[in-house]
Amino acid sequence: MGVHNEFGKLGEEKAVAFLIKNGYQIRYRNYRYLKAEIDVIAQKGETLAIVEVRSRSSEFHESIADTIGKKKIKLLIMAADHYVVENDLDVDVRFDVITILKKGNSFILNHLEDCFNFF
Repeated sequence: MGVHNEFGKLGEEKAVAFLIKNGYQIRYRNYRYLKAEIDVIAQKGETLAIVEVRSRSSEFHESIADTIGKKKIKLLIMAADHYVVENDLDVDVRFDVITILKKGNSFILNHLEDCFNFF
């Protein structure tokens, strides 16, 4: 596995640990539907959080969260809809982004809730 992939996996591990620590139940990791992949599906109460994890190892001129394009958002919505229907869930759905920035030996994690509000 390449260094980039290993860093991405580490970012997802940190995101999952953060979510669990903050009262979320992890329902699924790396959920795939057609060409879409959801990094983490987590639930807290009656809210299902569809979580995109973005990890970077240095400062960027743009926000890490802003690197998610319209195509990716469309795929996330399609996969989330499939997951909810397939599992016959009656929940509110929210799209979150967790950004993880590595600075030296430390990590800065930011949880952005309700990033894509289309409904």
